[in-house]
Amino acid sequence: MFSPYGLDIIESCLTCKTRTERLLRDLSGATLQAFETIKCVGVYPKGSVLFVEGQAPRGIFVLCRGQVKLSFCVPDNHTVTVRIAKPGEVLGLSATVAGEPYRLTAETMDPCQVNFVKRDDFLRFVKTHPEVCFKVAEQLSEKYNTACDEVRALGLSHSAAEKLAKLLVEWSLRNGEAAKQEPRLKLAFTHHEIAQMIGTSRETVTRLFGDLKKRQIVEGKGSTLVIRNKSALELIAMNN
Repeated sequence: MFSPYGLDIIESCLTCKTRTERLLRDLSGATLQAFETIKCVGVYPKGSVLFVEGQAPRGIFVLCRGQVKLSFCVPDNHTVTVRIAKPGEVLGLSATVAGEPYRLTAETMDPCQVNFVKRDDFLRFVKTHPEVCFKVAEQLSEKYNTACDEVRALGLSHSAAEKLAKLLVEWSLRNGEAAKQEPRLKLAFTHHEIAQMIGTSRETVTRLFGDLKKRQIVEGKGSTLVIRNKSALELIAMNN
C-alpha cells in the first residue's frame, strides 16, 4: 500500500510522534495506546493519490508531514482545487464515519508521512472509546463551519479582485502570518487553480496579481508572496 521514499524519511516515520493533536488531544493514555495499535505508518512520494472522489471509504488518513492537495471534478472534466491540507489534519473523516464515498481527491504535493487507519478499525475504536466521539464530532463541525465561511466570503464578493484579496487574507490568517507587518504566503497553487477557487479565468488572476505588484501591495519572491501593504489588501477585500 505504501511506497518508500528514502531511508531517512522512513526512519523518521518509525521514530517521530504522530501529529494527531486535533483529533487525539487530551485523551487518556489508554486511548492513545489503543490508537497506536490500529494505525499504519506510511510514506508517499510526491504525486501519490491517497483516495479518489467517488471511491468507497477505506479509512482515515492522518497527515503527519508534507502537504496534500484536495480537489474535485466538475462536469466538464476540469479539476477544481479546494485547498491544501497541512500536517495534523485528518483526511477522509466524514466519508469514513458516514460510510459514503469520498467527496474529494487527495494527492500529495511533496513526500508525505501519513498514518492510515482502516474504516472498520476506526469505527470500532470510536465505539469502544466514547471520549473519541466528541473529538470526531468537533472535527466534523469545524470542517463544516470552515466550508460555510469560505463559501459565504467568496459568494458575497462582487468582483474577482475582491475574491482574490479575500483569499489572500484568509490564507495569511490560516498560516499564522496575519499578525505580521508583512505576511508571507507560500503559494502552492498555480494561477489556474486559484482562478478555479474564485470562479474566474487564469488570465484574470495573472492580471490581478500584476496589478497588486504594480501597486506595491504584494511582491513575489519565487514561490513566496510577500504582502507589503496589508491595509490596502484588506481594503480591496472589503470594499472593491
